[in-house]
Amino acid sequence: MLAFVFTTCGKGDSENPGPQTGTGGSKARFTILGDYLYVVDSENLKVFNIRSVDNPVFIKSVRIGFEIETIYPFRDRLFIGSTTAVYFYSVADPANPVQISQAIEPTIMRRCDPVVANDSVAYATLNTSGPCGGTQSILVVYDIRNFASPVRVTTRNVNSPNGLGFKDSTLYVCDGPNGLMVYNIKNAWNPKEIRLFSDGDYLDVIPFGNWLYCWTKQGLLIYNIEKPESPRKITEIL
Repeated sequence: MLAFVFTTCGKGDSENPGPQTGTGGSKARFTILGDYLYVVDSENLKVFNIRSVDNPVFIKSVRIGFEIETIYPFRDRLFIGSTTAVYFYSVADPANPVQISQAIEPTIMRRCDPVVANDSVAYATLNTSGPCGGTQSILVVYDIRNFASPVRVTTRNVNSPNGLGFKDSTLYVCDGPNGLMVYNIKNAWNPKEIRLFSDGDYLDVIPFGNWLYCWTKQGLLIYNIEKPESPRKITEIL
C-alpha cells in the first residue's frame, strides 16, 4: 500500500532537529507525532522514538487486533482502521499509546476502513467491494466529542470508497473509478455532496495547506484548494 507523509521541522537542536508532526494519507500505515513514529502492521502498533534521527529507538509494540490497515493522527490521538473496527487511541503519553474506545459497524463486516478525524468528528469510508467483502459501501460519520464513547451519526452511500481527507468545512472522498467526491461539512455530522471529479480512479488524498494531493491509479494529481469547495487542478504526473 502506498502512503505519502509530509513533515515539517520545528524549533529544536539546529544540528539535529527532531521530526515534527507529519501529515499522511488516510490509507497510510505510519505517521509521525512530535518525536515519535507510529507504525501499524496487521495486528500491532509499534512505537519508535526518533528524536535522534540517526539513532531511532524502538520503544514498544502494542497489540490492537486483527487485519489492521490504516493509521491517522490528530493532536494527541491516533485513529486506527481495520477491516472490522475503528480504534481510538490516546498518545497523551507519546511512548505509551492507550486504547480509549472503538467503533464497529456490525452490519458491514470485513470492509476496508480508512479514517480521518479532528477533536469532535471522525469520517470513515467502509468499502465492501473487491477484497474487502460485504454488500454495502458507505461513508460513515462518528460523533467523537466523547472520545471514550463514539456514536455513529450519519451514513452516506458511496459506490467504491477509498481514502479521504478534509480541509476546513470541505471533505474529499475518493470513490475509486467513479472519481473524487467533494462534500460540504459545515454541518460536520451531515455531509452534503456538492461536486464530483470524474477524471481518474482515485485511491487516496492529502490536503496540505492550499494543495490537495491525489493518488490515482493513473498517477498523481495536484489541486489548488484555496477555495476548498472548488478544487482547481494544477498539474498531473502520470
